[in-house]
Order: sequence, then C-alpha cells, then structure tokens
Amino acid sequence: MQIDQNTVVSIHYTLTNMEGNVMDSSVGQQPLAYLHGASNIIPGLENALTGKAVGETLQVTVEPEHGYGEVREEMIQSVDRANFSGVDEIEVGMQFMAQTPWGEQPVMVVGIEGDNITLDGNHPLAGQTLNFDVEVVEVRAATEAEIEAGSPQ
Repeated sequence: MQIDQNTVVSIHYTLTNMEGNVMDSSVGQQPLAYLHGASNIIPGLENALTGKAVGETLQVTVEPEHGYGEVREEMIQSVDRANFSGVDEIEVGMQFMAQTPWGEQPVMVVGIEGDNITLDGNHPLAGQTLNFDVEVVEVRAATEAEIEAGSPQ
C-alpha cells in the first residue's frame, strides 16, 4: 500500500539542521504515526512521503515556507515584567501561554533587559531549513473514526 490521503503512516525519522546537528529523532523509540492529508506533519515532509511504501527510505530537505514558516517579526514583542504576576524568576528559554491577536499560543522568553521581557511567538524552527532522514515503517487505511478525528487513534 502506498501513502495517500487518509492513510495512517508510521515513520522513523531523524531531523537535522543545516549544520548537521540532530534536532529530533524517533530512532530507538516508537515510530511517529500520523494521518496523511490531515496536516499532522509539516507540508514539505508530507508531500515528499506521498506515494511512498513500507520499507522505503528518503532524505527530504524542507525550506521554511513548507515547514514552520518564516520568522514573523510581529510575533516578537517586548513586554513589561509586570505582566508576569506570580512568576518570581524569568529566564531566557522559559515558555508561557500568551493571549495574542491570533488567540492563545505558546511564547518563549528570548531576551531580558531590566523590566523588559522579549517574547517570541514563532515556532522554534521557524525560518530554518530542515533535513529529514525518513524510513516508512507502516502504511494502512485509516478508520472512519481516525478520519473524523483527524489523527491516528
């Protein structure tokens, strides 16, 4: 069976950045299962997997526009420390949920200057070209429940 719309696909993958540093991997763990065509994974990787079958391996380079997007400057803001009531210590790298014009979303502290806290609402991999080494482990037809839920069950 080939990977197509409404198939449940299990893959092993290793994600590296352009410098060759491993950023994520399923090797030695359970494979990643997703519903093909339901936007469970980034578009560039999903498109590259279309038509593949169990046992196939591939290397995929995904540019930012087909991955997590470009860095959007409007999603980086400086706010006053007073917005963090109840938080005693704030450090670079901490993540919070913030109410934004786009709804509630995670933001990361990327800078601290006195009482000014710089937050970034971009995905941590935004703006990066991503390299995937992928092995297709399983492909099967999705159940009606999985199609309705938009993900494997």
